[in-house]
Amino acid sequence: MTTLDQPLIVRGAPAIYRCEAGILEKLESLLQPYGCRRVCVVHGERSWEAAAPYWPQQTELTLLPLAYRGECTLAEAGRIAREARAAQADILLGLGGGKVMDLVKAAGIEAGLDTVLVPTLASNCAAWTPLSVFYDEQGRFTHYTLHPKSPLMVLVDPRIALSAPAAYLRAGIADTLAKWYEADVLVRQWSRPPAAVQIAHLTARLCQTALLEHGLQSVRDAERQQLTDAFTLAVETIIMTGGTVGGFGDHAGRIAGAHSIHNGLTAAPATHHLLHGDKVAYGILVQLALEGKLGEVERLLPFYRDMGLPRCLSDLGLSASDRETLDRVAAASVLPQESIHLMNRKVTADDVRQAMLQLEAVTAGTS
Repeated sequence: MTTLDQPLIVRGAPAIYRCEAGILEKLESLLQPYGCRRVCVVHGERSWEAAAPYWPQQTELTLLPLAYRGECTLAEAGRIAREARAAQADILLGLGGGKVMDLVKAAGIEAGLDTVLVPTLASNCAAWTPLSVFYDEQGRFTHYTLHPKSPLMVLVDPRIALSAPAAYLRAGIADTLAKWYEADVLVRQWSRPPAAVQIAHLTARLCQTALLEHGLQSVRDAERQQLTDAFTLAVETIIMTGGTVGGFGDHAGRIAGAHSIHNGLTAAPATHHLLHGDKVAYGILVQLALEGKLGEVERLLPFYRDMGLPRCLSDLGLSASDRETLDRVAAASVLPQESIHLMNRKVTADDVRQAMLQLEAVTAGTS
């Protein structure tokens, strides 16, 4: 299985993207051309509180709040679709982190409604991408689904993202850094990549260069609650630039080894408290070890150290001596449906376990 085995479908961007302070105050005028008055607002408890100061004070829109129940499952997406239809909503608005974004996209498709996505965290590009990642009730990855169309709008107020804990920004930087390493290993399979894949490759590189240069400063600014150019650049890189990679590259610009390692780690309960991007950060290093790129691992380790990203098993709450858990993680990382097999080389569970142990040696030698 390679990225050459299926046709390329470009779903490059939402119809409208705006990133500016006060954008929610313009929600009514943005929706007016679409005849939308009844807005079902799917949210988490903390995201509702974070956005509360920025909602329009006077509006003829009818906002219909609907709290989500904590996990992105098929059942929860179905429930939201039914609730939106019952409320006679004209449109679905998602307000929250990645799981809310994914739920609303899936529910919108099921309910036949367009979606407006308002990310309250700069932790991933879920607001941009036309796909949803699903888990079971215990938080274990099950599958992801591509949707037939992109969201209608993505509206970003960087002040809302600034109010979130800086840990979410750090995780988003790691998740977006993976865009380069995963897209690169996929695009290199093409001898003559089409224009859309070239765009994906270039924007993936832009993710890497922008975040390695400005990522640490953006996290420091977030910790100080300072809305700066570095912070806003990091937010846009995570949401827009990162989303553009998969939007144009499709399966040649989405995920490869790093995200498979993340999925494998969900089989270890000790890692469930970690954010998605933290586990992907470790997955980048494992993928690079599988590729034999230990020099690139060593180049990244100082950045990881300064950012507080996981570099070794103990940072994940795991141990190299726990063979049973490592085997379970490795086996889950190479299930037949996993994207690690898109790397155009055979990868076994033993390969993954050996790569993790190899990382232990490298990190021990550079600590």
